[in-house]
Amino acid sequence: MKASGFMTFLVTVHFLSLGCLVMYGLHRLWFIFNWMKIKEQELSKRGTDTLLSFFPVVTVQLPLFNERFVAARLIDAAAGLNWPKNLLEIQILDDSDDETRHLVDQKVAQWKKKGFDIRVIRRKERTGYKAGALSEGLNQAKGEFIAVFDADFLPEKDFLIQTMGPFKDPSVGMVQARWSFLNKESSWLTAVQSILIGHHFDIEHRVRYEKNYFFNFNGTAGVWRKRCIVSSGSWQSDTVTEDLDLSYRAQLNGWRFVYLHDVSVGSELPATMGSFLRQQQRWATGSTQTAIKLIPGIIGSSYSWSVKREALFHLLSNLCWLMGFFYILTLYPALRFRMGIGPHQIIFYDLPLFMTSCGAILVYFFIYLAKTRKTTLLFLPLVPLLCIGLTPSIALELLFKGMKKGGVFQRTPKFGFKGTFLRSRLNFYRQINLSSFILNSCFTLYTLLPVLFSWQRETWPAIPFLILFPLSFMLVMIHDVVFVSIRSVHG
Repeated sequence: MKASGFMTFLVTVHFLSLGCLVMYGLHRLWFIFNWMKIKEQELSKRGTDTLLSFFPVVTVQLPLFNERFVAARLIDAAAGLNWPKNLLEIQILDDSDDETRHLVDQKVAQWKKKGFDIRVIRRKERTGYKAGALSEGLNQAKGEFIAVFDADFLPEKDFLIQTMGPFKDPSVGMVQARWSFLNKESSWLTAVQSILIGHHFDIEHRVRYEKNYFFNFNGTAGVWRKRCIVSSGSWQSDTVTEDLDLSYRAQLNGWRFVYLHDVSVGSELPATMGSFLRQQQRWATGSTQTAIKLIPGIIGSSYSWSVKREALFHLLSNLCWLMGFFYILTLYPALRFRMGIGPHQIIFYDLPLFMTSCGAILVYFFIYLAKTRKTTLLFLPLVPLLCIGLTPSIALELLFKGMKKGGVFQRTPKFGFKGTFLRSRLNFYRQINLSSFILNSCFTLYTLLPVLFSWQRETWPAIPFLILFPLSFMLVMIHDVVFVSIRSVHG
């Protein structure tokens, strides 16, 4: 390919990627429009009025892997659920190979003495990771219904009382509660995460549920009808998001899901940039694997086009990380190749398109925060900076692993934080991701080139837009270095 042909190709990729990001931004505006209508109409459903006549056997599953800081409190919370003791089974699905095993055994013995039906299920090999553990527990479960809580969650005592009502309808296969965040005020990082994850429940789940579109079980803080899991092919480990995979298979199988916005379960947000990045990489990779696996079945199903369209947007939304990566990678070549058109072209072409996508997303989050008042608007500017800074690491993970089946389920370290940090625990796990640090260092330097180019061409209005990119990579690059260093000194 000749040099001019290659540059034309890069420019084409640049604008195609930007076009996809514009579509994503417009889809965000569609969400916020429907969410505001739903809030006005107050369509939330709870379905708890008939609970006193409906007390089935419930199995509570607690999948664990090396969770020394949170295992004990989770087991205590499960045993504290307000449900008849003779109708409650607690399974600790413990794949740990550290001191968590001893802590779990102590807690199980304690609650057994108090008459609880509680036991530990351990496997010889961690085959299938979390999906394998859940499947093993399911095969031994006594309950007609299965409640699942990850290690970093703390259900309230009335969780089952609030969530079992919808199961009076035999077509309901799963009930999902909203996540709340125990440590969202710990740092700017957890505050921004509470925005990025919170909207998924406050807006996306709510809109999809009210409009009868597919939505997903989030791996925790939900209850399944056992028959729904079994009839839909059970837990499978050919993706790293087994929860999303089973959710779509179950709904394609005719089961109905219920989202209870008014029921929340406290959870712990990742405390460091490295752990947050690993979480986002797994979610992005797993959703892409699930899309490849299930989209043919979704398109061929008898559901309406609107349901199929939203399912495609849902499952493919993480490809925006890839589009963002291509956009950033081709920004400088696109500027250089088109400089003959005029030095101010970026103001009239790139900037409006970028602001259509980025601006739409900012409007989305601005309205969300203004309406919910859950997080101060001061953190809003950090949302695009953090997303841009994470883009290369997540996109490369997608490129290398998104097309493959399965993969290693990398756990997110949990520290037992509730509002404040326990400094002595922070250094227990290695927090700095060296490969991510090097990658972001390279992108910091690379994205300075368009800034210097605009400076030389005296395209001053473009510089504030272009400087967002190196600032974003610097933010992600230095966060854990400074964070871990400060905590180590004060620990």
